[in-house]
Amino acid sequence: MPRPRKKERTVGQHYSWLLGRRGDMYVADGRANHPPLGRHSLGTKIYDEAITAVKKLDLVMAVQNGRADRGLLETKSTGEFTLDAGWELYRSHVARPKVTGGARATTSKRYRAVYNKFSAFARSRGLTCWNQIDRRVLESYATHLDDLDYAYATEYLELTTLKQAMKWFVNNDYLPARCRIHLPMAKPTGTGTYCWSAAEVHAMIEFCESIPRLRWLAVIVKALACTGMRISELASLRWSDIDFGKNIVLLTDESTVAPRRKKRVSRELKNHRSRSFPIHNDLRSLLVTIPQNADGLVFHSAKGARVKPDRVRRVFIRDVLSALKSRFPAPVGETGFEDGRLHSFRHYFCSTCANSGTPEQVVMEWLGHSNSRMVKHYYHLHDEEAQRQMQRLQFVEAGGQRSAG
Repeated sequence: MPRPRKKERTVGQHYSWLLGRRGDMYVADGRANHPPLGRHSLGTKIYDEAITAVKKLDLVMAVQNGRADRGLLETKSTGEFTLDAGWELYRSHVARPKVTGGARATTSKRYRAVYNKFSAFARSRGLTCWNQIDRRVLESYATHLDDLDYAYATEYLELTTLKQAMKWFVNNDYLPARCRIHLPMAKPTGTGTYCWSAAEVHAMIEFCESIPRLRWLAVIVKALACTGMRISELASLRWSDIDFGKNIVLLTDESTVAPRRKKRVSRELKNHRSRSFPIHNDLRSLLVTIPQNADGLVFHSAKGARVKPDRVRRVFIRDVLSALKSRFPAPVGETGFEDGRLHSFRHYFCSTCANSGTPEQVVMEWLGHSNSRMVKHYYHLHDEEAQRQMQRLQFVEAGGQRSAG
């Protein structure tokens, strides 16, 4: 059957849906229902599969909103709780309104990537239901991720997310208590993010400034290096956040505040902690050269469009790191220049502060941390007192002789 050119209305057992496409994938739009059910990717490019997926989604949402008994989600012959049905319920729980404890949109997006990866692994081993997932399956999945060279922190995040989902299923009676998974894991410590050197930062800025189409990126690189801000924070920075008179930048978390303008996206900081920090002279010199745009945002891309963090990352890796990696080679098997990312500028900022003697607590305030393994890492690395104490010690005397006694 040919796919529809426009949105097609599909009536489920409980709700009405508009079936459309986003890119190549089919999407079900349930926002016209009461309550609004949002838009959902159906995970398929095939029309018949999309129709089947809409029917499953219709039941899942009906169960979530109390229109249908949750027992209908189980297969009558086996009593099994399918992977897709369960994850749609958990995804909806995670994406619930913030006022009731829902997660940020970026968190929901990250969870979707976790599930897509895990479901492919599970199905490759004939596992189709959450009833079949236990500790041994997660341990096998960890081995699978190890074999693909995923970082420890990534493995920890993915396994923790799956354990949380299983706990939620049990707590909400979708699975029996015996399905709860006990799998202790040690939290990742330290940091594996590459930290730029001053020479590398200078080279990147110089390179971007030498190419007209990358000059906008040079401005962003300078700002990241001078502030330690995350790229999402920099992209949302407005002129109203900058007080040139007091010489400070004020980043306010607006996750629980209604936007003053309907079209303005509320800023949401990672840890929901507003913070301020002084404007360094290098940053001030940069800011006064940037023309003020009507949208109120400070930074823009090449054609004056709003900065999109994902696009900045792609351009940075493709056009800057790939072009300069031969100038900064790393030892074989070691992390080096080409492994750095935009978040590495946050590490560079912290390392520079530590090496210059800025108090640790001050830097944590500037970065918006109440406690930070990353900050402590660089302060231990650049601890001048530790270096001084070490050099006072004498382990091997001149001439190879040790005094008696």
